[in-house]
Amino acid sequence: MNQMKRLYRLLISAASSLQSPFLLAVRLYWGIQFHVAGMGKLHDLAKVTDYFTSLGIPAPGASAVFIALLEFIGGLLLALGLGARLVALLLTADMLVAFFAADRDALFAIFSDPDKFVAATPCMFLFAALIVLIFGPGWLSLDTLLAKRWNRVE
Repeated sequence: MNQMKRLYRLLISAASSLQSPFLLAVRLYWGIQFHVAGMGKLHDLAKVTDYFTSLGIPAPGASAVFIALLEFIGGLLLALGLGARLVALLLTADMLVAFFAADRDALFAIFSDPDKFVAATPCMFLFAALIVLIFGPGWLSLDTLLAKRWNRVE
């Protein structure tokens, strides 16, 4: 039994040591994906505005600019791990609105047809934002670097 406990503790320790590299990978990959999506929206704001209009989103022109900038700048900040939890909160809200406005059928099929939910464009963006929101950016981030620096100054 002691051998099992020791092996289990070793497993937990090994898995825990992967937390920050995993969070770094999530932030880098999905931060860049958000950034690229925002850049695409910024390059064709008229198309995004028309799409938002067709979805009935209030103030579609202003909303298009706001979402494009949020994804463009927020994606970079997420990748860097700077203001990561706040950015992740905003991006989570962005993806929830995307689900409700554009992929409502997929959202409501989360239990009845999970494949439809997972195949929807906002799904993985939403999960990535939620991971960073809930678990933070990890110690391989500018947030952690700044927190350590500020703690030394105080």
